[in-house]
Amino acid sequence: MSQTLSASTLLAVPLAPLAGAVLAGIFGTTFGGNWIGRRLSHTLTILGVLVAFILSAMTLKSVAVDGARFNETIYTWMVVGGLKMEVGFLIDSLTAMMMCVVTFVSLMVHIYTIGYMEEDDGYNRFFAYISLFTFSMLMLVMSNNLLQLFFGWEAVGLVSYLLIGFWFNKPTAIFANMKAFLVNRVGDFGFILGIGLIAAYTGTLNYGEVFAKAGELGAIEFPWYVMGQDMMLITVICICLFIGAMGKSAQFPLHVWLPDSMEGPTPISALIHAATMVTAGIFMVARMSPLFELSDAALNFILVIGAITALFMGFLGIIQNDIKRVVAYSTLSQLGYMTVALGASAYSVAVFHLMTHAFFKALLFLAAGSVIMGMHHNQDIRWMGGVRKYMPITWITSLLGSLALIGTPLFAGFYSKDSIIEAVHFSQLPAAGFAYFAVLAGVFITAFYSFRMYFLVFHGKERFDQNPDAHHAHHDDHGHHGGHHEPHESPWVVTVPLVLLAIPSVVIGFMTIQPMLFGDFFKDVIFVDAARHPAMAKLAEIFHGPVGMALHGLQTAPFWLALAGVAASYYMYMVNPALPAAIKRTFQPIHTLLENKYYLDWINENILARGARALGVGLWKAGDRAIIDGALVNGSWKIVGWVAGLVRRVQTGFVFHYALVMILGIFALMTYFVLLNK
Repeated sequence: MSQTLSASTLLAVPLAPLAGAVLAGIFGTTFGGNWIGRRLSHTLTILGVLVAFILSAMTLKSVAVDGARFNETIYTWMVVGGLKMEVGFLIDSLTAMMMCVVTFVSLMVHIYTIGYMEEDDGYNRFFAYISLFTFSMLMLVMSNNLLQLFFGWEAVGLVSYLLIGFWFNKPTAIFANMKAFLVNRVGDFGFILGIGLIAAYTGTLNYGEVFAKAGELGAIEFPWYVMGQDMMLITVICICLFIGAMGKSAQFPLHVWLPDSMEGPTPISALIHAATMVTAGIFMVARMSPLFELSDAALNFILVIGAITALFMGFLGIIQNDIKRVVAYSTLSQLGYMTVALGASAYSVAVFHLMTHAFFKALLFLAAGSVIMGMHHNQDIRWMGGVRKYMPITWITSLLGSLALIGTPLFAGFYSKDSIIEAVHFSQLPAAGFAYFAVLAGVFITAFYSFRMYFLVFHGKERFDQNPDAHHAHHDDHGHHGGHHEPHESPWVVTVPLVLLAIPSVVIGFMTIQPMLFGDFFKDVIFVDAARHPAMAKLAEIFHGPVGMALHGLQTAPFWLALAGVAASYYMYMVNPALPAAIKRTFQPIHTLLENKYYLDWINENILARGARALGVGLWKAGDRAIIDGALVNGSWKIVGWVAGLVRRVQTGFVFHYALVMILGIFALMTYFVLLNK
């Protein structure tokens, strides 16, 4: 092992953002008297994340070039029986790549926030939160055991709750952060059951030790029957772990929190939906590949859930008018693609798409934020148009991000997305057919809603003055007034991150597809049982370099579907703008269904939430009050009191009573002996 990976250097990676968060949080907020002011707050937090990024980049170089590895316990804080509770780091190619993505996107978001949150009272608090978020995500990806993974998992959940409800005076923000928190509790319940089963059957929480016993786990039958079938323990474990991923990575039906999380400020939308939080579930399943490879049932389940998310969340993106919500639904759909790749055993492709997506999705979110700033905090794309000439940098970076998102050949998104579609095509699992249809149809939908947003915002005639809200001095989150102002380009702290994110959005796929998918980059990190799951092996056979793939991509169905999506949106929103309204009238029931998000929120709130509450009230009244309080607690003292009342009557305290009893006793005994001796 090379000398470059020392425990102290690795510790500095998560601790640097934590230090920035603590300093800005304690000394920069009103709670601490705001001693250090805005400039020092953002300097300290940005410095912390910058240090983390530089160290992460050095770690990636050591891992990728020198073959360095690190897998050690830093600190043991508790031993229960044989189960060790530890803080430790596992640094391999998967971890190092995730560290770089998380710290780089976070650094861009930090710099961008200086411009975006300039007028906000909670400026220092916001910086403290996003640095804390970065720390939590780094602890999650660097962990070498399930306990620390769970700590990071819960920590990103907690900080996302604080950030989604950042403007805590807005009722919608408070509702949204509660919703995110509760939906994630559902997923985390499954996740901790999976971790508990692993701990119970292997006696360890350390990844390496668990994977060493994977073969034994795969042979154990579970004591339940499902539909007359024997359940294997490994299937139950994998499905429980994946339910955790469904909550964090917003897969159907636990996706409902993610669109609402747009209530937080734009920089946090970019951080939650590009590099942290939602990618945690994808990362965890890839990390657990030695377990998931043993259960085809779990992989089929993952394929179906991912396919539903990729296709049906894309449909919802088509009808959104809030610029941030369009990007949010596109995140949901892309996470569905990553999940499908996991189900097809193409874990490296899922992680590759996670990485490319992090850059162009962060870019699209930050560009949307830049537009919102330029448009004086109007978020409705129906009242934009022609913004291109006012905001040239935002326009060109948005275009590059959109081209990457829809999978234009040579762009980053093309390499990862087409690899997913091919991998599903080669998968031999029963659910792969449906998944292949879903990801293929999703290409057209993605292109359609992405360019619908792009055309409505940047092209066509200007519609700022027609905004009905503007006439009543439309208030947004910050309480700014929307009026008849022309848009303006954002300051450099906003445009520089856009440019720096646009570069990898274009080139990163071309540069890294060979080592990440077909080279040795993930060797000994991600395990695939090639005999049963041949998708990756078949992908490798048809891959002839990134240039060859791009040229071939021009002849494939995804390219033509994407082109059709762009053409359709151009025709409907630029050439013949009356058409969408006519389609809406014709298919009113479908539009209503989409408008209500498939009624899932209604089902959650009225059936599941009320049902759970009714069950709780029933258990409380029948179980707690009637049985436990009424029968057991109160019943026991009532019986004792009744018996005591009887006994009390015998103890009168009068001598003649006792004498009478004695005489009666002697009389009874004599009668007994006389009868006995007859």
